[in-house]
Amino acid sequence: MHAFELLAHPVRLRVVHAMRGGQELTTSDLCRRIADVSKATVYRHVDLLTAGGVLEVADQRRVRGAVERRYRLRQDRAVIDADTIAALSLDDHRRSFATALAALAAEYDAYLRRDGADPVADHVGYRQHALWLSPDELRAMIDGMREAIVPNLANEPTPERAQYLISPIQFPIAAPPATAETEPAAANACTSEGKPGSTSSGHRQGPAAGR
Repeated sequence: MHAFELLAHPVRLRVVHAMRGGQELTTSDLCRRIADVSKATVYRHVDLLTAGGVLEVADQRRVRGAVERRYRLRQDRAVIDADTIAALSLDDHRRSFATALAALAAEYDAYLRRDGADPVADHVGYRQHALWLSPDELRAMIDGMREAIVPNLANEPTPERAQYLISPIQFPIAAPPATAETEPAAANACTSEGKPGSTSSGHRQGPAAGR
């Protein structure tokens, strides 16, 4: 199974989140971490991630006659490469986005169910900002977020550290407004009734509509 298919499931994505930071966990550890999912489901998805090379067995031992395995994440396999992303269809993007949202909602609900959950003290945030950005401004903003996040990706668990789920999402919600050069042509098309290319409805089309 391809990395995209492996990671495009909310339970498998949550398993990968749990394994970040150099963790070595048993399936029982993962069941306690993802307690809202049945044990059979967690076992099945751990098997799939292991078969796909995203998880590997770090150690194993016999416990009461059964083999207990500790798993670790293969960081190089828990990514979707640029070529795969470039080849995704719009439906693939829609499905992947739905997976990310499902995992995000499940993790947040699990957090709220935890004893002592305090969104204010824990600096929980889910603000949304609608920004007008040029391509250069967008790239600069993404670079700034990357510079803040990447140095912390290798952090390992310590008594002072809680694991936070950081989920940057950005996509355009409106096209750039019409420029001054395009507005006269649109106006002529709407007012030159009876001329070639004219419209009799008087209704603007495309990006200029609603300005």
